Amino acid sequence: MLVRDGNQLLPTPKAVAMRIRLAELLGEFDALLSDKPFDPQTWHQEFVLSSSDYVAQYILPEVVSLMTDQAPHVNLAYRLWQPDYLQQMNETGIHLASTMLPEPPKQLSSVKIGQDKSVCLMRRSHPLANAKRLSCEQLIRYPHLKVTGGGDKDSQADMALKTLGYQRRIALKVPFFSAAINALQTSDYLMIVPEHIALNLAKDDELVYFTLPFETEPHQYWLIWHPKYDLDKAHQWMRERVLHTMQTCSYSIGMI
Repeated sequence: MLVRDGNQLLPTPKAVAMRIRLAELLGEFDALLSDKPFDPQTWHQEFVLSSSDYVAQYILPEVVSLMTDQAPHVNLAYRLWQPDYLQQMNETGIHLASTMLPEPPKQLSSVKIGQDKSVCLMRRSHPLANAKRLSCEQLIRYPHLKVTGGGDKDSQADMALKTLGYQRRIALKVPFFSAAINALQTSDYLMIVPEHIALNLAKDDELVYFTLPFETEPHQYWLIWHPKYDLDKAHQWMRERVLHTMQTCSYSIGMI
């Protein structure tokens, strides 16, 4: 690379050629590390989101609309949230997820979206629909349906019933809210769901909901991600907008 010429070291032609290429590489490296403003219009990536099918059906379209307008080159992928993802966020490839948890996960970064409580949802023509309030006896008199996809939505109600000496019958389990709504409208099934979901389903369908006849711990909703994305400018931009959408969308927890 270098040859001695008296008291000097002279570069060989190969060293001169490498110096030009090295200058180019160092320039690219400086650009990579430079603190340039993030421009979502030039952002190219597949961004993986995960949550319940309720979010996919009612809130994701708002996110898609925002991305189409502000980050048109980003591809979105959506996965139905599974509880075991919590311990393997890095392995799943999920960039951002929302779910219900009693407290923020210690091994992940998170921000609170909001909270609400459980209520009982039924069709508007249900035999209990004209009641002023529900009793535990009425609540267990009719079969229940349960949405299994996404986070835990009703185990707290089951624990409260058990403490009071009652147990409901889960007559139907389905993975999606769309299937649950169809079954609810054509039967005397009851469904225990978070209030923000009941509020919006009752707005769009022939459904009504009632406060439960006992207290349960509030549902806590979190937006979560792996800490390796904490300082990533693209991820920061995305999670700020997803959080805002989840808190302000007419179908979201923030509208209760």
